[in-house]
Amino acid sequence: FDDIDLPSAVKYLIASDPNLQVLGAAYLQHKCYSDSNAKKQARSLQAMPKLVKLFNSPNQEVQRHATGAMRNLIYDNAENKLALVEENGIYELMRTLREPDDELRKNVTGILWNLSSSDNLKDRLARDTLEQLTDLVLVPLSGLGGSGVIQQNPSEAEIFYNSTGFLRNLSSASQQTRQKMRECHGLVDSMIHYVNSSLEVGKSEDKSVENTVCVLRNLSYRLYDEMPPSSLQRLEGHRRNNSGMVTGELVGCFSPQSKKAREHYLNADIVTFTEVSKDPKGMEWLWNPQIVGIYNRLLQRCELNKHTTEAASGALQNITAGDRRWAGVLSRLALEQERILNPERILTPVLDRVRTADHHQLRSLTGLIRNLSRHARNKDEMSTKVVSHLVEKLPGSVGDKAPPADVIVNIIAVLNNLVVESPMAARDIVYFDGLRKLFYIKKRRDSSDNEKSSRAAASLLGNMWQYTKLHRDFKMKGYRKEDFL
Repeated sequence: FDDIDLPSAVKYLIASDPNLQVLGAAYLQHKCYSDSNAKKQARSLQAMPKLVKLFNSPNQEVQRHATGAMRNLIYDNAENKLALVEENGIYELMRTLREPDDELRKNVTGILWNLSSSDNLKDRLARDTLEQLTDLVLVPLSGLGGSGVIQQNPSEAEIFYNSTGFLRNLSSASQQTRQKMRECHGLVDSMIHYVNSSLEVGKSEDKSVENTVCVLRNLSYRLYDEMPPSSLQRLEGHRRNNSGMVTGELVGCFSPQSKKAREHYLNADIVTFTEVSKDPKGMEWLWNPQIVGIYNRLLQRCELNKHTTEAASGALQNITAGDRRWAGVLSRLALEQERILNPERILTPVLDRVRTADHHQLRSLTGLIRNLSRHARNKDEMSTKVVSHLVEKLPGSVGDKAPPADVIVNIIAVLNNLVVESPMAARDIVYFDGLRKLFYIKKRRDSSDNEKSSRAAASLLGNMWQYTKLHRDFKMKGYRKEDFL
């Protein structure tokens, strides 16, 4: 490299001698590793189209160095990324990915991951890469396409990690790209298989598991609004019309609250549940009852990687959100079969995480508990498990370390969902010093965020006043009717 500079290195890329092409590409790779001026200069010297032409050179060393140089050239450089795409680079990269050379495949998947951090390229990348990437990398390396077991050498592990990082970026793009990913044959199946297999061999902390669970969380975002109408109709069953209201079949001698009506609903749920549980394929996995168990196992077994646990609770939050019947079915499955809030668990349960979580984790955890509290059949039982943990997180004075406003609103919404049907919840809020905290939050109205939590606290306190048996406790703590209403 002593007798060479950028202009001559770029010239070497079009030399007839492959050794000179390797020298030129290797110099660019070295020079552009972290030098932003060199990246800019290389682009102005037309290095980009010349390197793209070498991706599929008959000489393997040339291919390796050309893709290696490109990987460094586009890192943290939006103009170079765009130049690569405009030179038909995605098409050439996908051709190169077919080569049975691990070094080359590491470079190609690394380039794709770098490209996918640009929001303006995500939809195009999804359109041009998903099917081939799934067939060439995800299916074989997840273990789905062979023995059923993950068998990756260190290079293959890196190729798989790059590819799942790429998909993680893509999955946070538009609705259109989410749909494309859900519909891509083999993509969701590979993700599920990889997570399941990793759990079986005790590799829940694995970085590719993190990427994979983040993809699943993003693909389950707005799931019930974006899934095929035929699937949604199947999940909603026959007992609701489009507005989600109970249809006329129950108008008659018993109200929807009666025992007979509840049994009717339960039987309808069991029938649909059994149908949907059978042999899920592709995107069906995203709402399949089995997925609740997978996310729950991640929450129990993954103790160090907080990104994975945040994604698992976020995915659960997504599939239990809203008024849809299926959100209720999966919520009750999580509570009653998976016993997701069970404090007797030996391993770290959801509620232990609430105590120690950072703000990002708290958002998804409290959002999940909020959904579960809406759909829980036994509000008293849920109250005994969650009220003390949640009240503990609320601020009670100016000096207290407070979670973000949306977490406070989530916590108060959980308490409200429980208080409406459970006197035990109201009693526990009083017992665990919740009143003082709620009145503090109610009075704090100095910003739009605090205004929201203040309104939520006021609503909860109004509902607590309805329990006349607690009025004496309220008075003993120094509060009067006017404070509540």
